Formats: sequence, C-alpha cells, structure tokens
Amino acid sequence: MIDNHTLQAQNLSCIRDDRVLFSGLDFTLKNNQVLLLEGKNGSGKTSLLRILCGFREPDAGEVRWCGEPIESVQYRIDMAYVGHLDGIKKELTVLENLTVSLALAQVGTHNIQAALARVQLAGFDDVPAQALSAGQKRRLSLARLLITHNALWILDEPFTALDKQGIALIEHLMAEHCDQGGMIVLSSHHDLNLPTTDVQRIHLA
Repeated sequence: MIDNHTLQAQNLSCIRDDRVLFSGLDFTLKNNQVLLLEGKNGSGKTSLLRILCGFREPDAGEVRWCGEPIESVQYRIDMAYVGHLDGIKKELTVLENLTVSLALAQVGTHNIQAALARVQLAGFDDVPAQALSAGQKRRLSLARLLITHNALWILDEPFTALDKQGIALIEHLMAEHCDQGGMIVLSSHHDLNLPTTDVQRIHLA
C-alpha cells in the first residue's frame, strides 16, 4: 500500500496570451482519489497539469504536496507524468525504452516483463518503438507507470489512440492504482468508467 499523501492547490490562476484560463482554483486530492479535468480544447487543462508537475509557475496561488512546496525532491520521487505525446524513444526497442525509464526513476521495480504483460505488449521486447501502432505506443508510454512506484500519476489525455479494449485496460490499471492508495490527476474527453473510485471533477470553461 502507498503512504498517505495530499495534493492541494490554493487560489491557482493561469494566464496565457493575455487570456485568463482559470483563476481562484482550489482543490484537495487524497489517497484513493481521481481528479478529472474536463473542458474544451484550449480551456487550460494541459496548462493546469504542467503547473501541477512544476513545469510552469502559476500566475497566482500555490500547489503543495503533503504540506510542502512541489519543488521538493520528494515530490519528484512521488509524481509520475505522462503527457499527451507518448514520450518514448522511437529508435529504441520496447525493452530499452522501459529500461531507460527505470534507470531515471528514483524508485521502482525491475519487473519490466510483468508490466509489458499488463499492457498487452508481452513478446514485443525487441521490437523498435517506431514499428508499433499508435495504440501500442500509447500503452508502452503508460507501462512506465507500472515499473516506477509513484503515488501520484498526472496524465494528459491518456486514452489517446486507444481502442475500447485499450481504454478498458487503462481504466482497470487506474482503478487498481487507486485501490492500492494511489491518486491520479488526468485530463480526458473520455467519460471515465471507474465505478468503485472516488472521482472529483473540475470543468474548465
């Protein structure tokens, strides 16, 4: 099980190109919970995720992890981010991609084969990532979450390029992560099917 954690945003504001994407945004996320960001393209979902990752400073407000600023080393250890792009090296094989991810992680497990089996990529170890289908590349990018023991997953449109079976698979992995004490923040145009998970929603106009 994952230790108790809290992600808290207070009075967050974000301005892009002289346009206020959101302001005065507050939320608290705890273990076993999912925060779903909804809204049309350009509403600020990705900008908010980047703020939560520490990639971008908010124009106002702050984000804290277990009461501490997210600039802390511990937050970098506890958080894993998968963007709307796959973030994989196409010239590397499936196995090499996950080996690199594991080497860069502060904490993790060496059970790469089990992770590949979970995302239905068993037997693809030596296949170059560039030879995979769009859906397989997406599942490979999400497999990184299974080999690094991060309490918080931050996911930008994780269901991109996945078919119904792939979506159901990722939803199952998300529910399992939360059942084990994890927490997830994600943006998605897909309506989540997580009946046993506490899902909060923020709609950005």
